[in-house]
Amino acid sequence: MTNLRKAAATGRYRVASALVALALTASNASAQDSGAVEIDPNVFNMYLESRIQRPADQATPQEAQTVRDELTDIYLLSEQPRARELQDNPRLQAQMELQSRAIIAQAVATDFIARNQASEEEMRALYAEQTERAPPEFKARHILVQSQGEAIALIAELEGGADFAELAKTKSTGPSGPTGGDLGWFSPDRMVPEFSAAVQEMNNGDFSKAPVQTQFGWHVILREDSRESTPPPYESVSDVLKQQVEQQKLQTYLRSLRGATE
Repeated sequence: MTNLRKAAATGRYRVASALVALALTASNASAQDSGAVEIDPNVFNMYLESRIQRPADQATPQEAQTVRDELTDIYLLSEQPRARELQDNPRLQAQMELQSRAIIAQAVATDFIARNQASEEEMRALYAEQTERAPPEFKARHILVQSQGEAIALIAELEGGADFAELAKTKSTGPSGPTGGDLGWFSPDRMVPEFSAAVQEMNNGDFSKAPVQTQFGWHVILREDSRESTPPPYESVSDVLKQQVEQQKLQTYLRSLRGATE
């Protein structure tokens, strides 16, 4: 499905780029001139809605005329004798084939999801699965410095009884320094891997006995507390769960299609 979306997006991007280029160089054709080309009403409405981002019947006369002028130029150029010659170019044929298949594939995928919508039971089962494996949350402070030597010196001060928050205020180069290095509550995935791994290995109330290096510098960490994470209410994430279940169904369907061709 990811590949289908990328292909569809690529097709739409190329079409949109061509339309924008035509719009920028569009002639100042009058409404009477535009009427000389017979434009398919479905094409007109689809392009109009893509341009104004609302239903076609809500377009202003000026918006409708601008779109008609742009489509007139597109139709005129695409019907020139040279256009018929260019259509034999293998790269152009491949591009048209890709765009056509991407649009059709997206329509089939959308139709599949419409016919295989997520049930309440499936959504709640996925919610239970995700909330059961939710990682704990941690409350921590840290002191960020630029060298390992500075971090080692700070650990020595802490072992001698120095106050962590006060050291952070005077020594830390990180944005949390003024608040004593306070990072508040966070889940491991919100921090860089090296920092998260160090916090998870510590006990509540302990500070790191060795400096922790990340892309930001060298950290001395104080793990203040930990707790089980509180999952969001089911109702607040039901829309996301619905999409996830339906995407899982589509991925299963695609795997079956790929398997049938092997």
